[in-house]
Amino acid sequence: MALTTMKELLVTARKERYAVGAFEFWSLDSAQAIIHAAEAEKVPVILQAGKIECDFCDGVKYLAQIAKIAAADASVPVALHLDHATDYDFICQAIDAGFTSVMIDASMLPFEENAKITRKVVETAARFGVTVEAELGKLSGNEGNISVSKEEANQTDPKEAAQFVAQTGVDALAVAIGTAHGFYTFTPKINIPRLTEIAKEVSIPLVLHGGSGTPEKDVQEAVKHGIAKVNICTELVAAFGKTYIKTQAPESFKYTIPNLFGPSKEAGYQLALEKIRLFKGL
Repeated sequence: MALTTMKELLVTARKERYAVGAFEFWSLDSAQAIIHAAEAEKVPVILQAGKIECDFCDGVKYLAQIAKIAAADASVPVALHLDHATDYDFICQAIDAGFTSVMIDASMLPFEENAKITRKVVETAARFGVTVEAELGKLSGNEGNISVSKEEANQTDPKEAAQFVAQTGVDALAVAIGTAHGFYTFTPKINIPRLTEIAKEVSIPLVLHGGSGTPEKDVQEAVKHGIAKVNICTELVAAFGKTYIKTQAPESFKYTIPNLFGPSKEAGYQLALEKIRLFKGL
């Protein structure tokens, strides 16, 4: 089926208290692994890519084409999301290429500047029926070219979140509640009480970034309290990469396309399947 917008997926997810998995992809086999896992569980899914993945594939237009091909015969709804974009022109390129959702991440800026650029993106995206996600608060770790130390990380203020949504008209809000990008270098303490307060103030779908390595019980609690989208990047990349290395280790290994790449695709499928089952909620 054709790619769908992310908004319709997330509104239903928040209402019914489950989360849609958003998985980073960079190739046809990674996209297929993700979609096949979603089909196995009969749930919608989000293919997402940031600037790193887009640059790796020589631009947003190529990734958009890959997503369209992978989703064409899918039996479940599939959205295509641009993750952690900081440049307005790059966001416009993604919209032109066929991305059905974009994220403007101006969370490193002061509140008013964040709201201003987010509103600009919302107004542009609305003309094409494209969903917009924004972020308020900072996560520790690295995301693209942005680095935030553990000490600098600050969590989303519930009242500011309500004000931000009202000023911008954004469709989904990524919140900082103690998760981190990449694998954790510290013991995570997910602030469910803070999330609960944000969910009381904000009615739109909430997004949990830094899903890789977050304890399952914390993810489940977050979904129960308003999270409608969970991002997975590092764990999926690691599943492909570690399997790719392991596959070549035996002396008897013979290089063919299925022998070399098949096991990694299967590992990605299994990882996505595990996460999707975790996100299904109540």
